Amino acid sequence: MKPGSEHGVRRLREFLVRRFWTLAFFFVLAIWVYPSARRIILDVETTAARRGYEIALRSGCFTCHGPDGMGGVKNPGSEDEEVPGFAGGVPMMWAKNEQELREYILDGAPARKRSDPAYREKTRQWLLVMPAYRGFLSDREVDDLIAYIRARSDLVLPSDPLAREGHELGVEFGCFHCHGPMGAGGVPNPGSFKGYIPGWWGNDFRDLVRNDDELRQWIQEGNIDRLRRHPLARRFIERQRVYMPAYGDRLTPHQLNALMAYIRWIRSTGWKQPFGDAAP
Repeated sequence: MKPGSEHGVRRLREFLVRRFWTLAFFFVLAIWVYPSARRIILDVETTAARRGYEIALRSGCFTCHGPDGMGGVKNPGSEDEEVPGFAGGVPMMWAKNEQELREYILDGAPARKRSDPAYREKTRQWLLVMPAYRGFLSDREVDDLIAYIRARSDLVLPSDPLAREGHELGVEFGCFHCHGPMGAGGVPNPGSFKGYIPGWWGNDFRDLVRNDDELRQWIQEGNIDRLRRHPLARRFIERQRVYMPAYGDRLTPHQLNALMAYIRWIRSTGWKQPFGDAAP
């Protein structure tokens, strides 16, 4: 091979190596920044309750309180023989208010119980005892965890009979399995625009439901005309793995109005009062 040719081959090889490492660098960088960029560009939404769920998951809460906090494991020696869950109003049986719930999370029990010799003696008989997370969770994380427990507790209910009936229908038809407890959102949905099923609390709902007519159409048809006509929106709706079911005539007009009343109540802020003071 001629000297000039060898030089050309060497330069080509160096160019290809540089190009490879440049592409590799940007590939790794893209993977690293993608989650943050996606959140910024798409305005990926999270609610306090959804963050609380993630905190409970990584903090081991569901290990004892059961999947999603829906019911705990056996606890020989305790009064109920099992660890309490978060649902069915159970939290109010062991925490009088939000402050006591906070103390349960941070210290394992409220101050009034920890100072009671009879309570301390009783807990010695339990196989499982609530751990104290003080020093492990920040104030913000405790707030989010309480938001999740509130949403899961079935204690935060509207006073309006129609909206309360809508909540019962949401339970009956499984709305909260997809939209999260109290419609808090965040349940994963591969292939969808933002990667999750939108809830009823924040801006996602505002973008997807502009008025009662669209809300009614979502429930009855599982889609709306505005998004059907939009080519990009239509593409993501078609490729998402979890679809909004079309309830059509499976709901009576009264049931449809009740569900809509409950969702409108969720969209209000009146229910966001301290735990233990929710509407009866």
